[in-house]
Amino acid sequence: MRTADLIRFSLRSVTAYPARSGLTILGILIGITAVVLLTSIGEGIHRFVLSEFTQFGTNLVAVTPGKRETFGVSGATISNVRPLSLNDADALGKLDHIVALVPVVQGNARIESGNKNRRTTILGVGSKVPEVWKMDVATGSFLPDDDQRMARPYAVLGSTLRSELFGDENPLGRRIRVGEDRYRVIGVMQGKGQMLGFDLDDTIYIPVGRAMELFDRESVMEIDLLYEAEISAEHAARSVKRLLKSRHGSEDFTLITQQQMLEILDSVLDILTLAIGALGGISLLVGSVGILTIMTLSVSERISEIGLFRAIGAERKDILGMFLAEAIALSTVGGVCGAALGILLVQLITWLLPALPVRLAWHYLLSAFFLSVLIGLIAGVMPALRAARLDPLDALRTE
Repeated sequence: MRTADLIRFSLRSVTAYPARSGLTILGILIGITAVVLLTSIGEGIHRFVLSEFTQFGTNLVAVTPGKRETFGVSGATISNVRPLSLNDADALGKLDHIVALVPVVQGNARIESGNKNRRTTILGVGSKVPEVWKMDVATGSFLPDDDQRMARPYAVLGSTLRSELFGDENPLGRRIRVGEDRYRVIGVMQGKGQMLGFDLDDTIYIPVGRAMELFDRESVMEIDLLYEAEISAEHAARSVKRLLKSRHGSEDFTLITQQQMLEILDSVLDILTLAIGALGGISLLVGSVGILTIMTLSVSERISEIGLFRAIGAERKDILGMFLAEAIALSTVGGVCGAALGILLVQLITWLLPALPVRLAWHYLLSAFFLSVLIGLIAGVMPALRAARLDPLDALRTE
């Protein structure tokens, strides 16, 4: 049988039963659409989380006190044999290839301005926050490069905190109370938004030495190091580790590079996206059952037609090919329509809900489409083999 005739007979069989074929195509269509939507949401979340971390740059090494085998929240370990000190920070700042660093102490205290007060997050930091954390100052300036042991009582406000305390008034030069001490506001940061639930805009920045006094601490909770872009993260980490081991006598600290964090996040989010896509793939399996059922029914109803084809010279491979082509046609049409509908829905979600992180995952879309074609092929094999094995005379007698 010629290929053109094979295709024509297969398409005629599909269009001869529009309702039945439509239901089969609908099953595949729903499965592909579900895969496209779910993986697009997963890919959107994936990129959103990674962008939240990379907005602070990628050439960073974070040093936290205490030796831990797993990654944890900054400052989770606050006491060990040799805590991180400001002297450690000074020594790290003299290393080759270290561009800048930020010692960090974090806490919570009441902020007062006139008759307004608010309890919020306090970050005790150094003067290099704009350079290390990639944060810009909207008005005024950031903390000066003072000796942290005798730092002046200056404060920089996050954009949200500035609005809560001063409204539309200019806060520069105004006095505020942080805990029991008075500070002068010298700057306001540009809006940075939230990072995994932590509102960077509802924050006040004060010198790390004064934050240590405020929270009665003798050590810092973390030291963030910015190294030169030409240097590998491993080289920077080795230099930091070698220096701190010589100062502490043992490796009683933990180094976390931004690259490590991104790799871990990337692998976890890849698994999450794959799991979400697998949920949508269940619909494809349901669609394969529909194709198997329809093809089995089609063989039962067309036994006499098969006998006639065999009687006029059609070979078994022709009958096999005809039914396989019919199954592939059903799954292909369903796959194309499902992919188109999924893309359309993703575009609508992006337009109607711009805050929802949705992004088309083209590799999952193409994989789902080819999987639908493969499902059609596999689901059509058994009915097609049954049709090809029918005896021509027995098939003709069934009419």
